[in-house]
Amino acid sequence: CVILDVQAACQDATVTQELLKEGFHRDLLVKVELGVVGEDAGGCAVAARTRLPPGIYVDPYELASLQQHNLTKAVLIPDVIDVEAPEYLATDLLVLLYMEPDPRCSRCFRAALPVHGRYHRPAEESEEALVVLKSPEVLVCCCDNRLSAECWKPAEVEAPCSGKNVGPCQWYSVMHKPAYKELILQVPVGLRQHSSLVCVVTLLATVLCSSLILAAVCKYGHFS
Repeated sequence: CVILDVQAACQDATVTQELLKEGFHRDLLVKVELGVVGEDAGGCAVAARTRLPPGIYVDPYELASLQQHNLTKAVLIPDVIDVEAPEYLATDLLVLLYMEPDPRCSRCFRAALPVHGRYHRPAEESEEALVVLKSPEVLVCCCDNRLSAECWKPAEVEAPCSGKNVGPCQWYSVMHKPAYKELILQVPVGLRQHSSLVCVVTLLATVLCSSLILAAVCKYGHFS
């Protein structure tokens, strides 16, 4: 009974995520509620570690601008990202998103991260590709606090507690994982049967624009 009570208390932590906005450019909102398990995590930094699939990415330049204005804190692994690569040439991206306390809820934290959908191969039938985002892992980083060994275990995280370039303290993850739910992003894709039509229209538009530019140069250009 004691073991079951401990597990129930440790599993009191919950994590939810949702996608805001529409289209290819979205905001990933992550919410964490530590509940009873957060009683001994006072003064610790809270973060969500998530692995983004190849169909979605974070723009490192956009992230750097947001962090410069203290709008979000995150660490990307790897930190060099090809934002132009299509989905079938991209790789997974590991993100450590630092959470901020939610003033509307005790022991609650939240953070938002801008994400972008990648170009996918044309499909045979469906006009949408499904990108599955698995639920993040909840982490806390403490420098002085001693966490309950029944609920927390040391975790390997190559990042400092505060999101700044300082010496790292100890990261911990929840011993008994809360129930996770997957989030699905629907990315519009073209149909393979339209490939010929797209090629013809693109070629005609290119020829037309090139002709107009050439005509303008010949009419208004000054040649010596």
